Amino acid sequence: MHVLVAEDDGSVAAALVSALQRAGHASTRVSRGSDVLLRHRDAQVVLLDLGLEDMDGLDALRQLRAVSQIPVIVVTARGDERSTVRALSLGADDYLVKPVRLHELLARLLAVTRRYSPPEDPMRVQVGPVDIEVDARRVIADGRDVALTPNEFGILFSLARRAGQIVSRPQILDEVWGDAYATSSRSFDVHLGQVRQKLPELTITTVRGVGYRLEDSG
Repeated sequence: MHVLVAEDDGSVAAALVSALQRAGHASTRVSRGSDVLLRHRDAQVVLLDLGLEDMDGLDALRQLRAVSQIPVIVVTARGDERSTVRALSLGADDYLVKPVRLHELLARLLAVTRRYSPPEDPMRVQVGPVDIEVDARRVIADGRDVALTPNEFGILFSLARRAGQIVSRPQILDEVWGDAYATSSRSFDVHLGQVRQKLPELTITTVRGVGYRLEDSG
């Protein structure tokens, strides 16, 4: 598997990466929470220290959980009950206190990834009169082809695959731009406006303070 190692201590990170390599796993090491948010989509599991260079690891975990259910194992020097309870309540799958026994860490990695089955993207999505062919990146509405830019198509697909559900702005930004928190809000608003304009057959409702919902007419 590919493991994202978020650890600000170089020597600890090197030991973790080496152990993962010996066990046959690929890994990427980052030291900033912002990089966790940017690079989590390339990994199958995250090892998360709570002392990162740019933010508290708990804040990184909270932001990550807003956009992804990727397995997260906290690996930290904080052994107090309050930190443990907060990390688990924010969505961590496991919590290990340093120094970590490497054979135990590897066993925990396998355990949390076995429990997680990432959803598969559908090959085709239909919402009302709009048909979306995912591989071909083709959109047909009432028999007419609708030309969308890559970002417009990404926004449409992110909403259409969850038609009837509220999708948060960070979720869409993460899926389309790979950056849930730094993408220009103006850019997003313009692209969403274009989707609405090009596909008047669809109703995209703004749920203020929560996100957006593509109404499922079916």
